[in-house]
Amino acid sequence: MNIKLLNVGFGNVVLANRIIAIVSPDSAPMKRLKEDARERGMLIDATHGRRTRAIIITDSNHVVLSAVQPETSAGRLLDKEVKFEKEEAFEEAAEDDSDGAAQEEDDE
Repeated sequence: MNIKLLNVGFGNVVLANRIIAIVSPDSAPMKRLKEDARERGMLIDATHGRRTRAIIITDSNHVVLSAVQPETSAGRLLDKEVKFEKEEAFEEAAEDDSDGAAQEEDDE
């Protein structure tokens, strides 16, 4: 199992596999969501006193406030996915090469 982390600013990270949504905090429903999470004790403020630019919602109903733009967070998340897929493809190719080399030795 690979653990992927998303940097949400100021050295804070969230498990990428647990993220359901990354949304802008400007709408009234998102403001209500933030206040509801605060009342339930499920709000994590990772802004370090800066302006909240993104709200991250996790599968455990935690709400994380981030000072990083939603587009930036999404880009980081997608970049990690692409890198992860490339690493997997590279590892599979390396395994195939090593299997092929072992088969050639067996043939001789």
